[in-house]
Amino acid sequence: MTETAAGKPLPVQGRQRALTEELASLVDVVEPAPLLNLLLERAFELQATDLHFDPQPNGLAIRLRLDGVMHDIFRLPQQMSSQAVSRMKLLAGMNITEKRLVQDGHISSNVLQKERDVRVCVGPTIYGERLVMRLMPDATQLTRLEELGMDDAQVGQVRRALANPYGVVLSVGPVGTGKSTTTYGCLHALNQPSRSLVTIEDPVERRVAGVNQIQVDPKLQFGFTEALRGVLRQDADVIMIGEIRDAETAHIAVRAGLTGIRVLSTLHASDTGATIDLFREFNIPRMFIADAINCLIAQRLMRKVCEHHRENYTPDATEQKLLRLNEAPGKQTSLTRGVPHDTNFHSGYFGRTGIFEVMYFTEEIREMITSGKT
Repeated sequence: MTETAAGKPLPVQGRQRALTEELASLVDVVEPAPLLNLLLERAFELQATDLHFDPQPNGLAIRLRLDGVMHDIFRLPQQMSSQAVSRMKLLAGMNITEKRLVQDGHISSNVLQKERDVRVCVGPTIYGERLVMRLMPDATQLTRLEELGMDDAQVGQVRRALANPYGVVLSVGPVGTGKSTTTYGCLHALNQPSRSLVTIEDPVERRVAGVNQIQVDPKLQFGFTEALRGVLRQDADVIMIGEIRDAETAHIAVRAGLTGIRVLSTLHASDTGATIDLFREFNIPRMFIADAINCLIAQRLMRKVCEHHRENYTPDATEQKLLRLNEAPGKQTSLTRGVPHDTNFHSGYFGRTGIFEVMYFTEEIREMITSGKT
């Protein structure tokens, strides 16, 4: 993917309008390949997480997910729709003649002078094939724990947990809440030449110098469980498991944490308490949960108020009560909110940060789990 119709970077002020106008000016004068390359470049430039190509009766609706919210960007005319989807399927290594089944693929491309990875999924709809691209983070950049959005006390608890010579540290939350970023941050904190570090991922999202990274392949019956069993025989000090998806993987991870290995992983759970309940559903004894886990990190991603368009306001009584603002007589609290503008795609927000619940396993918490207290 080297051919592109790209010009200058989008202006900060008015970027949504600028992108739409840019695509409209090119759609009739360039081939689909450079137009799609430009679209992918702009999506990365805007820090989008997903790029959708949704078939409609009159063309292909192009949509971006920015800060967790979908935005309509452009509509490709009907005569270009099938050609555009076929182009992306070809780049992703898919069968371009198969239009009846769901297919998954992968694109590696140099975008904005960096090697970037894109996961691609295509499937049939009543109006044609729908294609969704997941734009993976910069594979060379790791976020430090202090940059995730935790307060100083939470960072201290996580670092204390990581300092233990063995045990499990889990990042938990729904899909798309930054669990992998947090887990990579923990891996970065442990990455020293004196340690043997191994990751087991599906797929490998970021390349980390000094770390042995394994990509599982379920089609070859080489999943997380099979890879984890093998790594346990390879003298690892730290093992990062991309995701604990089933009871068998959970049992192996807990046993590894009990036998002298630091284990990092992610899990789909709503909060720290639900994580313990889920491990019990996996039939892991309470004593093993209490002894193996050092820290649970539950998280969500929140949109940030746009830096360029914001205003101060005085919260009403309902909002003050909700936020537990105890105002002294005669004193008014001033808060800041975003102002919808073309710069922030008319949302008032741009960018996201994490909010966290950190449960560091003290002796008191371990005793409560062992005894079944809530």
